[in-house]
Amino acid sequence: MGVKFTGISDEGADKLTDQISLHKKLGWDSMEIRTVDGVNICEMSDSSFSRAADLLQENSMKIAAFASSIANWGREIRGDFELDKNDLLRAAPRMHKLNTSYVRIMSYAQGSAAEDEWADEALKRVKELTRIAEGEGIILLHENCDGWGSAKPENLGTLLEKIQSNALKVVFDMGNPLSHGHREEAVWEFLKAAGDRIAHIHIKDCFVDNEGAIVHCFPGEGQCHVKEIVNSIISKYGYSGYLSIEPHMIFQFHNKKGSDEGAETIKAETYLEYGQKAMRLLAPGTI
Repeated sequence: MGVKFTGISDEGADKLTDQISLHKKLGWDSMEIRTVDGVNICEMSDSSFSRAADLLQENSMKIAAFASSIANWGREIRGDFELDKNDLLRAAPRMHKLNTSYVRIMSYAQGSAAEDEWADEALKRVKELTRIAEGEGIILLHENCDGWGSAKPENLGTLLEKIQSNALKVVFDMGNPLSHGHREEAVWEFLKAAGDRIAHIHIKDCFVDNEGAIVHCFPGEGQCHVKEIVNSIISKYGYSGYLSIEPHMIFQFHNKKGSDEGAETIKAETYLEYGQKAMRLLAPGTI
């Protein structure tokens, strides 16, 4: 299909009607869905999901992926694994209903665990989640964000080497290495580790200001090599899939930045501008 644009829709609005509206304004026929009114798509009640699915289908809005909370920054490696398995088993039939194969995961926060325990348990858990995904006919997308598999490029390489399955692939986010404390050039090392297992791309950019703080910015205006990374994935691996914006400029789900009511209009406007700039930067023929 060639590359297509989409976005993590709750970065633009809380309500699903508004998320759909923003994507239509951008000319997009899909979204990567994370939360609706603050509740993750994998965790909401069956009745809430049914209403959301009806609204999406009424608006002919496709789903590029589910951005779940499975194994993410909020779930420590010593936490209850049943929570993640239950989320995955609840998500699978919902994914089939909305005709998407992809669900984003991570590989657990370290918490108080020692390094060896973190590694062993992360590999064990992700392997089991992959086995469940295989049985459900869906695909896990491990994001190079928080978790053992993203702590360093070598960990990501080990994770993918140890779990050789078509049900475990990568969503690559070029903005995550720098924003999670790695040096700027490390994004290329993470890219090499992910290699041909990349099945989805997040578009994010940021830079380190004069005081050492991370500042998220429009794509192409930071230090994350957005255009070069996307071009490399397409040219080297023949990537043909979604480019999904995740601005983080106004709204950051992990710390609720921008979640106050007064930020809603700015959040929506920023999301639209971000999408428009991403399309101009990464339009076919320019990468």
